[in-house]
Amino acid sequence: MKTKSNIERLLEKGEFVVTSECGPPRGSDAEAVRKKGNLLKGVVDGVNVTDNQTSVVRMSSLSSCIILKEMGFDPIWQLVCRDRNRIAIQSDILGAAALGINNLLCLSGDHQSFGDNPKAKNVYDIDSIQLIYTAKTLRDEGKFLGGDEVKGAPMLFIGAAENPFADPFEIRALRLGKKVKAGAEFIQTQCIYNVEKFSKWMEEVRERGLHEKCAILAGVTPLKSAGMAKYMKKNVPGMDVPDSLIERLSAVPKENQAEEGIKICVEMIQQLKEIEGVRGVHIMAIEWEEKVAEIVKAAGLSPRPSA
Repeated sequence: MKTKSNIERLLEKGEFVVTSECGPPRGSDAEAVRKKGNLLKGVVDGVNVTDNQTSVVRMSSLSSCIILKEMGFDPIWQLVCRDRNRIAIQSDILGAAALGINNLLCLSGDHQSFGDNPKAKNVYDIDSIQLIYTAKTLRDEGKFLGGDEVKGAPMLFIGAAENPFADPFEIRALRLGKKVKAGAEFIQTQCIYNVEKFSKWMEEVRERGLHEKCAILAGVTPLKSAGMAKYMKKNVPGMDVPDSLIERLSAVPKENQAEEGIKICVEMIQQLKEIEGVRGVHIMAIEWEEKVAEIVKAAGLSPRPSA
């Protein structure tokens, strides 16, 4: 029998949801996925599985989702438009639903020039907003994009990503509105360091009533050092890292900067939790999954509720 996903049920109950992330390995070793999974077990309500992030070849997101599901997780399958045309996309969505993967995060995908195969041919047959619409059409109308009937519509909880800090800032809430109109039911944001600017974005979101139409999960990434903070500020597009935060980390001895980064992350979660319309947090501890449990506990979000 088809059932709603764990995070969908928790959000319906009004719970503050906590999700995290698992990057698949650059090989076929399933134990590498299980090792990360064990660090997150009982700590979060759902786990994102990235889809060849930064255009670097990795184990498939769907395969990794299945491994995590077998461990008792509620995986959030990331699907990018970069590598598939609309035929493959619809086929994969049906296949994932058949295997009980209900959470779908729709993304455009990083351009292939950033990855380990810069000469690879991209696809981008449809964009992320069209991908959201595709998933909704398969589920709600029981129709393929070509118009034929789906014999067994997939049960999906449809999500998307959003960056509140990208330029121009004035259109960010408007862009979110387009994703919600297309069918997005939950949103995971880019990692937040400038809480004040994020609060302004949330004001615009609330003015449009979008917080009532989709669940917004605020993204956070713990910083390991002042050097990491400086790199993200300078080199990651759409990233807003205030100088005050870099100065705070720089004032701490190098051996203690990771610990200070955890404190900053916890403080941010506590601030974000108080912002009207924020329904949860998405903790992206990139290759630092062992710290997620510590962050969740320190932020007062442990133990997690049952759906």
